[in-house]
Amino acid sequence: MNKDLTVSIYTMLWFVLMFGTIRAEKDTALCKILGSPEIPLLSKDGDIIIGGVFSIHSQMSKPPLSFTDAPEPLMCSRINFREFRFAQTMIFAIEEINNSSSLLPNISVGYKVFDNCGSTQLSTCAVMGLISGQEDMLAKTCHGQSSVHAIIGASESSSTIVMLHIAGIFEIPVMSHFATCACLSNRNKYPSFFRTIPSDYYQSRALAKLVKHFGWTWIGAVRSDNDYGNSGMATFIEAASQEGVCIEYSEAISRTDPTEQVARVVRVIRSGSAKVLVAFVAQSELDVLLREALNQNLTGLQWVGVESWITTGDFARAKFSSILVGSLGFTIRKAKIAGLREFLLQVNPKQNPQNKLLREFWETTFYCTFQPSVQGQTQCTGSESLQKVTNLFTDVSQLRISNNVYKAVYAVAHAMHNMLKCGQNDNIMNQSCTWKDGLDPQQVLKSLQAVNFTLQSGERVFFDRAGDPVATYELVNWQRDQAGDIVFVAVGSYNASQPHGKQFTVNGIDITWAAGSLKKPQSSCSESCPPGFRQAAIKGKPICCFSCLTCAAGEISKFNNSADCSRCPLEYWSNEDHSQCVPKATEFLSYGEPMGAVLSAFSISGASLTSVVLCIFFWFHDTPLVKANNSELTFLLLFSLTLCFLCSLTFIGAPSEWSCMLRHTAFGITFSLCLSCILAKTIAVVIAFRAKRPSNTVPKCFSSLQRMIVLGCTFLQVVVCVLWLALAPPFPNKNTSGGSERIILECDLGSLIAFWVVLGYIGLLAILCLILAFLARKLPNNFNEAKCITFSMLIFCAVWITFIPAYVSSPGKFTVAVEIFAILASSFGLLLSIFTPKCYILLLRPERNTKKHMIGRNQTKLF
Repeated sequence: MNKDLTVSIYTMLWFVLMFGTIRAEKDTALCKILGSPEIPLLSKDGDIIIGGVFSIHSQMSKPPLSFTDAPEPLMCSRINFREFRFAQTMIFAIEEINNSSSLLPNISVGYKVFDNCGSTQLSTCAVMGLISGQEDMLAKTCHGQSSVHAIIGASESSSTIVMLHIAGIFEIPVMSHFATCACLSNRNKYPSFFRTIPSDYYQSRALAKLVKHFGWTWIGAVRSDNDYGNSGMATFIEAASQEGVCIEYSEAISRTDPTEQVARVVRVIRSGSAKVLVAFVAQSELDVLLREALNQNLTGLQWVGVESWITTGDFARAKFSSILVGSLGFTIRKAKIAGLREFLLQVNPKQNPQNKLLREFWETTFYCTFQPSVQGQTQCTGSESLQKVTNLFTDVSQLRISNNVYKAVYAVAHAMHNMLKCGQNDNIMNQSCTWKDGLDPQQVLKSLQAVNFTLQSGERVFFDRAGDPVATYELVNWQRDQAGDIVFVAVGSYNASQPHGKQFTVNGIDITWAAGSLKKPQSSCSESCPPGFRQAAIKGKPICCFSCLTCAAGEISKFNNSADCSRCPLEYWSNEDHSQCVPKATEFLSYGEPMGAVLSAFSISGASLTSVVLCIFFWFHDTPLVKANNSELTFLLLFSLTLCFLCSLTFIGAPSEWSCMLRHTAFGITFSLCLSCILAKTIAVVIAFRAKRPSNTVPKCFSSLQRMIVLGCTFLQVVVCVLWLALAPPFPNKNTSGGSERIILECDLGSLIAFWVVLGYIGLLAILCLILAFLARKLPNNFNEAKCITFSMLIFCAVWITFIPAYVSSPGKFTVAVEIFAILASSFGLLLSIFTPKCYILLLRPERNTKKHMIGRNQTKLF
């Protein structure tokens, strides 16, 4: 669509040399145009004049040039109904504005429409005619104003560039409806350019979104070998790489290439492994490419096209349709313009009998002539009706570019409306504009840049900093109807103004794929990595070629072809497939599991056994053996042992705030009470048997001393536990450290110092008991209380010394199990070591339960 800029510059220089610009003659004081002024094909006067340049004719004569005679005027032929519709759409929009009471009130809008025949030379003539006007004698000075305030056109990028080189000097805004070259978005080179059609830059990015959406990561590409194809494909490749799409090959083609070159390109396409081909080519290049594709029987490819050819009816009706069926591509959004068809059907030579263009249009449409002397042709009357005519002029079912012309006219009108402060100082019933002669082109450009309005159809119109509109496209699919003909079905859309991720959408219409298949083709270098795997690049190959690796433990990938695995949150873990994060299983020592049940059973058994011993001692409380062991301390010791057994139950089950505070404090206090009782008994034994006086001479305050020892030793532990709970109490904690797949529910100690102080104090009491019992090792054999206490303290100390390293190194719930085991083992050690010999005598050897036997010194040993 865009030709070499060198041709444009050459054309402009040629026009300047042939026709001149505007100069003041030396001999007179008048400003005169050299040559004949350019006459517009369609025109109307008004306060504001909008110029229009369209390719109303598609063929131009090229008369021979000589250096002796003046060149003949360039003549255009073969009227283009589509472009003529563009021109009439511009007139229709202007008439709508003139009939509007809200837009440009009391201001009339006129127009001047020129024909450039698709030529850069005539585009230069047209823009000079729009700027200079029709008067050959201006005034005494050439410092006048342009005859138009804005120009709409042209339909080609190359012609638009030529017009900009001239109109840009005078800062006259040029607004194109069909020039798509991305180069025109350069504000530094073209500060006065606007357009109502999106730039190829957006189409290229839309194509990248398209191939990514359908999962095609390995594609081929072919382009026109010109500015249009090269710049468009370069943008597409850049956008595709950002989307993770790889290009297997990128070939260029020109309609002037020799057959061997075109055949080579087709062979490259055939030998490639990609099943999708993006063709960023113009119609002429695609025609050459498709002819060679037929020769080499190139089939089965999914074609992705651009607006230059994706809705070309000639290809759809030709033999190429077998290759292109199922093609996908973007085109300009279709629109409806209310009242346009009625306006077009009213076009008639009778509106202006002297207008040659209207007469030519009528003659071409109805195959008649207005010349009475022509034989063999139907005479035109001017009364023929366009109602039954079906051609590109009357067909308004596919209004795409016409709508761009319509928007361009309204954009100029809204800019003028805002610049003239229309309706701002008047009441609603009498709106008017503040008209002033000599409108500053810079103000027109500034006002155009700021326009923002909504058409009656609901479409919003505004321009970005580069003068481009929001890129909106329809995604069309080549499908066959019931008659077997190719139809263009809209199956999606692209809107660059939407947030990222919502720009490209596909509707629910079924898509026909390559070769008419209903199954979407797959095109990738490597097999897709399912969820739970990640891509691993293969050295020396493109990023789209990869191997699949399983995600590590605790990591997941939710989607296909994930580049990386994501780590699960702390309280979650990966499932077996590594496809999603699931809540971690909570781990704590429960009553329902075997370990918890066994420990609970031992705890209850120990408490029950202690209660049995308590009952036995209560039953024999009047016997010498029970009395000799200080029944008060014995019962208190058995009660504290029962609590020691039962406190282990607080360590089983899910930790709570109260259970965490209770388990450690109860453990510390009950064991302190137990050891305090043993300490008091040991002291009593030592004092009783070390006394040199008879027993009846022992101070009567001895019982009070024992109570003070128990109370004092237990009170110290109570104080430590109260301070612990007050300053840094234990609390329930979810332990997620270590990357485990389980959450360990545990009681955080709150203060490690307090815990080890409690444990150390219990150890201190045990050591004191052990020392005092050791000092009483030579007591009479028949009374072995000290030996029992010594043995029990040895077991107690051994258990808790072993407990420390086991407690520190045990993981998870086993830490709690080790602590419970230590409590139960030490409790059973105390119970069995101290009370088994006594229960043996009470139940099995009652003859030894006498006072004489208890104080005997040379009797046989008990064991």
